Order: sequence, then structure tokens, then C-alpha cells
Amino acid sequence: MKFWVFTHSDQPLEYWLEDYQRRFDAWQAGGVEGIIVGRMHFKQDDGSIISSYPVDVKLYADHGVEPPEQGPRDLEKEQKLQAMMDDAAARGWKIMTFGTGRGGAVGLQELIDHYPQVEGVIIDGPGENHYELAFHHGGELLEIREAEDDLIYAEMGVDFARMHRGIEHLRQSLCRLSPQRVRYLAEGGLFSVLNLIDLDEDGLYWLRMRQERSRRSWIEAREMVDQVSRKIELGGIPRTAVFSGLTGQDYEQMAGYFDYILPKHYYWHRGFDGLYGTVARWVQTLGEWNPSLREEDAFAVVKALFGIELPGVQTLFDLEAGFPDEFFDRIVFGETRRAIEAAGVGKVLCWVSTARDPHSGDAMPARDLIGILRASEAAGLQRFVFHPERMGASEWKVLSTMCGEPWSEDPNGYWPSGTQKPDSFSGGRKKPSR
Repeated sequence: MKFWVFTHSDQPLEYWLEDYQRRFDAWQAGGVEGIIVGRMHFKQDDGSIISSYPVDVKLYADHGVEPPEQGPRDLEKEQKLQAMMDDAAARGWKIMTFGTGRGGAVGLQELIDHYPQVEGVIIDGPGENHYELAFHHGGELLEIREAEDDLIYAEMGVDFARMHRGIEHLRQSLCRLSPQRVRYLAEGGLFSVLNLIDLDEDGLYWLRMRQERSRRSWIEAREMVDQVSRKIELGGIPRTAVFSGLTGQDYEQMAGYFDYILPKHYYWHRGFDGLYGTVARWVQTLGEWNPSLREEDAFAVVKALFGIELPGVQTLFDLEAGFPDEFFDRIVFGETRRAIEAAGVGKVLCWVSTARDPHSGDAMPARDLIGILRASEAAGLQRFVFHPERMGASEWKVLSTMCGEPWSEDPNGYWPSGTQKPDSFSGGRKKPSR
């Protein structure tokens, strides 16, 4: 497999500007064939954020749009960034940005005018609805957030009273789970599961409106990209396939609007967005709502709703043991295969990360990264994106060995910044000559 690297959105761009030629040489040898750059701003010494390119006042005027105010600029950094982008383009790499600039078709046009190297844009979680049963990462499944969703749903003309009735009915149903009911219905297939959660017409309406909300956001993104002056590819990053039924991100439908589908191969425990952590929070919440349930019963409900059974896991404590080989062979392989079957192998690039910042999950060792990549490749994946956030030496050793030329671990050459160099522990003293 070959892969792209994401220069993380929360990592100031200037971090990547220093010594980029050495970094790019190493990345290219290691199998990198593309980068996702962004977000497109710099971080000043005082902590403030400024744009990496100027406001094109004439462009906004030509489109009858009020331009944003021109903020401070750092011309030296802008020149370095252009040089870095030119270097990546000269290598034949695919170059995409994380985000669409200042927003809308005019903002995107402004972005691609200033950066002619850019071939596409990536949108994180397009149309994504919340899927955590617990209140986590700023939201929960059983709510309609006033500050965000009401505006979108109002434009759709939805029946809010009906949606709220559906949400409340489902909440009450999930709070009335007895061990007997779970053991009777959880393993009975679709119609038994519908009885288990007592999904009514209002609940179905709420789920349908969530799906429609997702679809409308994809239409808006596609229309925005198609309005600019040259061909720009569009990528969307959904949650992994097992959660797509709740997020509203049907991969098969998404493929009609996006050039790339980038499912998040996020499997860590705790933090946010990881599969282990999400399953754990569902089990914990169901247990809090239904104190008579054993943990095994709550896991059975999760299996009934999502169709996922974690190998070797019957209790929450089992999650602390990490990932057995069967997890990669079954779960990672299956999630990858589902994405490819839905969207096509040419459109799917799994978005690979092993926790750390910014997701705050339990870090996954190199063994797990090997398992993810091997299972994904066995499922037919041809390319992936690696989310480095100060990539560690073990991660780069795995990536370069599996995708290109194995890294030589020369401290005088390229060295991943997530791991200290060997001479960092010598108090500044250099090895004496012999």
C-alpha cells in the first residue's frame, strides 16, 4: 500500500515548514504519495491565529460578496509555505487541504487561486450526526442541539414535535431494559431488536430526518466544489462503517457526492472517536440507565444494535487487555471491506491513527498499527491516510517498512519528532572520536 500524510489541523503549519525537504525525502522513500495540508493558518508567538494567505477583495467584489477583514500577515511564512507546496507538487504528490478556506464557493475559489498546487479539499465528518449515547465530545445521541441542528432542521421543514417525541420514546425504551428482555430479544434478529427498543413511528421519523440532514450537507459540499473555476476533488471523513447507521453517513450514498471516502480507522479506548471507547461508553450508559443489567447484557444490546461483537470481550475490564489478533482479522478487516463494497476501492482511503493527541485516547503500540495495516490490505485497501500528530519512531518504522524503504534510524538524517533522538540522553555530550 501507499499512503498520504495529514499535517494535523491543530498543529500550526509553521511546524512543517522547517527542514521540509529532508522530511519529504524520507516520506517519499517510505511510501508517501500525497499530503493533506491544513488548516491553512499560522500561529503567532502570542497564540493568535492568522491566515496563511491574503483576502482577495476583488474576487469577493466580483461575486457580490462582502469580503472578510484582512488580518495580520506573515510574509516570510507565506513564502515558505508556498515553497513547501511547490516541493510536494514537484514530487508528483496528491495535495489536498483540510477544510475549504474561508467558506463557501468564493472562499474556496480564493484558496485554490492562491494555492494552485491544491487538487482537492477534505471535509471532516460531513453531515455527521452524533452517535454517542453518553454525553461525550460536546453532544449526545438523544438530543437536537439548538445552536446547530435546529437551524438546519428548520430549513428542512421538519416536524420538531414529532422528532422530540421519537427521541423521548427511544430514551424511555432504553431505560426499560431488563435482563430477561435482553436475553430473550437481543439475539433474535431485526424484528426482535425492534421490539427490544420499541422503535415507534416517531423514532423512525427522527432517524429519517437525520439521514436527510446528512444528505443535504453532501449536496451543499458538492455544489460548492463544482462552482469553482477548475476541477477540485472532494473528500469526506465519516466514522467507521459500524456507526454509519446512526451518524447518517451511508457510504454507498456518500460515494455519489464525494471523490474520496476516508473512513476513520479509529479503534482506541477512551478519549473520543475510538471504537473501543465508544462501545465502552454505550455499555456504561446502558448499565447506568438499567442497573439490573449485567455488563454482558449491555454488550449484547450493543451487538444487537450495531452488529458488532468484540473478540474476547464480555466485560468492560476485558477492554483493558488491548486488541487480540482476532480483532484485526475480523473487525478491522470487516470495517475495511464494508467501506470498499459500499463506495468502491478507488474511492476509499482509510484514515489511520493510533490515538495520542488530539483524540486523547489510549495510545496503541506499533503492533496494533501493523495489525490495522495488514488487515486493511487483506481486505483490499490500496491507500490510506496516516494522521501523525508528531509521529513516533516506531510508527514511522512500521509505515516505511510496510509501504516503502525501511527507515535507517540515522539520528543525523530524518528523525520523527514524536521520539527523542538517541543522543538526547547524553547531557549534550557527543560521542568521542576513536
